[in-house]
Amino acid sequence: MSATDARPLAETWSAPPTLQDHLAEGRAARESAPRESLAVLPDGERDPMGILDRQDSTRVPELVPIRTQRMAESAFAFYRGTAALMAADLARSPSSGLTVGSCGDAHVSNFGLFASPQRTLVFDLNDFDESAWAPWEWDVKRLVTSIVIAGQSTSRDEGVVRDAALGAVRTYARALGSGAKRSPLKRYYDHFDADAGSDSVDPESQEALRKAVKDAEKRTAVRAVRKLTHVDENGRLVFIEQPPTMTHVDPRIELRINEFVGEYQQSANIDIRVLLQKYHVTDIARRVVGVGSVGTRCYLVSMADGDGNALILQAKEAAQSVLIEYGQVQQPEAVGRFIERSGEGGRVVAMQRILQAVSDPFLGHLTGPSVDGPVRSFYVRQFHDKKGGFDVDTLEDSAFGWYADACATTLARAHGQSPNASVVAGYVGGGRVAGEAILEWSYAYADLSRADWELFRTHRGVDAS
Repeated sequence: MSATDARPLAETWSAPPTLQDHLAEGRAARESAPRESLAVLPDGERDPMGILDRQDSTRVPELVPIRTQRMAESAFAFYRGTAALMAADLARSPSSGLTVGSCGDAHVSNFGLFASPQRTLVFDLNDFDESAWAPWEWDVKRLVTSIVIAGQSTSRDEGVVRDAALGAVRTYARALGSGAKRSPLKRYYDHFDADAGSDSVDPESQEALRKAVKDAEKRTAVRAVRKLTHVDENGRLVFIEQPPTMTHVDPRIELRINEFVGEYQQSANIDIRVLLQKYHVTDIARRVVGVGSVGTRCYLVSMADGDGNALILQAKEAAQSVLIEYGQVQQPEAVGRFIERSGEGGRVVAMQRILQAVSDPFLGHLTGPSVDGPVRSFYVRQFHDKKGGFDVDTLEDSAFGWYADACATTLARAHGQSPNASVVAGYVGGGRVAGEAILEWSYAYADLSRADWELFRTHRGVDAS
């Protein structure tokens, strides 16, 4: 035995599994969980309205009617607000059992553009409220069903919708498999610039991309300050009230706002902590956002320095992920301990940093503000930093297919950060079998979701006309 062999690391070291080992493990998993089984949407009792009512019971009561109104507008709007229903239904469906870091709400409207710290525009996932560890196909089914519902809601030709939905699964499979062949470090650095590859797509897709980029470039922090605030007679930057979507908060929250901001700063990166020392809090308001998020507590905090330079932060309530609460996915022990220590806001921030290629440097979390109820967890980010998206309703058919592929590629990049990604790549293979199964499931679930939408309108007393 050499001197090197006698050292402690040599005594405990064993060669890690190779890519081929992982791929073989994934292929072997098909025996216990056939890919064809991913098509099965089981029958049985469901209580969709009970789940939605339960969610609304913890939300701001006067905002629940706004959520109802927004979700009732269309089958796709309803789908956007029902990640909890889908998680509950996925929990009843056959599963691969292969878990990855998951977005939890990967529908087509939760992808988009935003500014990187280098001030370039990137395309990525942009919503992580429901993120947790879950079977890889849950995100893919959420995405593909959204393609089906969005396509059908705009009366596209059935062939266009089917090609886009099936193509998304196959694109995901190719991208995941291709990523598995690169080193983990190279996968980590992968990101998608907004204009990357734009010359190689069709004119309709180029036009959709140009429009989205142009809109995102306009949505700056400076514009948000100009639209949402004014300087009062004392020289203080304050929010302009627009009830019920923008209102000032309970004075008891205002009294503690500097305490809450201080707690957030302790969770932010050190460079952001130093930067924020140059700003002082000037105002706080509650703002209604999104579709599914309406009714959760969301606050905007304005800050300014002595020369009038302003910054707006958004603090958004983070509840338990629907993947955990309704999907009943057992989280890794380390994840459970992290959530206990850092709260649900910490979970959202951590998962966003894992799944996004580049993330908002202002990300952080805190517990509060709660002055008359249970302790609540929040995550914090910069508000409107060149954030933009694609209106799937207005995309030409060719651009619709291109966008579906772009979302699938992005989702594969996000899943590729998980230790289990190469095993999943082995299980999925080229995407033919899994694609047909997920397509069948997604079409069936689109029908189910549309029926739930009609039931919701009746249940909530929304006029069908």
